Amino acid sequence: MTPIMNLHNIDVAEFLAVLDTCEGNVYLVTNEGDRLNLRSKLCQMVGLTMLIEGGKIAEASVLCDNKNDECKLFRFNCFGDTANAKVG
Repeated sequence: MTPIMNLHNIDVAEFLAVLDTCEGNVYLVTNEGDRLNLRSKLCQMVGLTMLIEGGKIAEASVLCDNKNDECKLFRFNCFGDTANAKVG
């Protein structure tokens, strides 16, 4: 699997809300090569804590097992589309 996108300056609350709507595994890949499954709340806390700068994700890549999840996260990353995810 190759990363489908790089995340830059993503609103964390919105990103987590969209993640909750994903059907398959979604992995956060750091620049150091760490791979964390973001379907796990523990991995979300650990992984995002390392990457957050001022409430935004500094830089990371995302991999998805499910093609629909790839599309959903791509639309969020490019257009800010939360796909009706409940934010907040």
